[in-house]
Amino acid sequence: MPMQCIVSRSTCKSGLIRWPGLACVLALALILGACARPPPVIPALAGVVWQPDNTTLDPRGNWHRMGATELLVQWTAVDGMAFVDNPVLPVVPKLPAWPRIAGEAWAQDVILGLAGRFDEKAARADIGKLAEASVVLAGLPTPLKVTGWYFPVEIDPTWVEAPSLAPLLASLPRPLWISVYDSANVGPDALVQGLAKWLPPDVGVFFQDGVGVHAREARIAKHYADALSAKLGRERVRIIAEAFRPQTGGGFRSATIGELAPQLALYAGYRIYLFDGPHYVPDSLTAEIAAAQVPAQGAARP
Repeated sequence: MPMQCIVSRSTCKSGLIRWPGLACVLALALILGACARPPPVIPALAGVVWQPDNTTLDPRGNWHRMGATELLVQWTAVDGMAFVDNPVLPVVPKLPAWPRIAGEAWAQDVILGLAGRFDEKAARADIGKLAEASVVLAGLPTPLKVTGWYFPVEIDPTWVEAPSLAPLLASLPRPLWISVYDSANVGPDALVQGLAKWLPPDVGVFFQDGVGVHAREARIAKHYADALSAKLGRERVRIIAEAFRPQTGGGFRSATIGELAPQLALYAGYRIYLFDGPHYVPDSLTAEIAAAQVPAQGAARP
């Protein structure tokens, strides 16, 4: 819990100052000045995540105003249905507008997710078939400027069979990324040690911070990122910042700028991706984030 600034209500007395009232005013001003904290400055964000589903097939936003130029697409096929034309999987009735997305300022570079499943247990039980489908998806032509691929079977310490993923990752193109989180709260060191035993040295890691689900505070999430960077190298580690919070009555809502600003400010120095743009980062929140990235006298991004 942060320390609280408390001003005493006791009478201000001074044998050196002739005007006790003035002494009190000056003392109060000094105390309040010491207690004041500048608002957190949010660093430029690298990108946003997009988890395609039937409600977000036409993602639109002004995320480039936050500095985002890279789009992480969580998957191009999920639960056996593809969001792209392909020769092996059935296709959703309406495809995303990929050519339009390719022209967006926030999608100048794309890390393209491959085949996955909504249910985590089902995905882990089916990694062989998902890897096979992913090889096909990765080889398809696309209007997107693809700068990397993402295999969307998430890893955490409870998955004891995770090392069996290593040979399957070898069949996928590079640059390749996976994501890691810690649902068991084993701590940064244990997480990193377990991952480093089997993760191929040319595969990068997106660390899911867990702040949105209240798994941990942002300062602890940064410890995880620092531990991963120390072991794997900073260039192999990026942070997925959860831009949502639990909603009264169930489900999730967009985080407020008051909740997001200190979270994102702590991750300065890392490439940060908000999860996820279409669901939780509307234009109003984007504008608030952009305003918190520049000094008061600076101009907002167009």
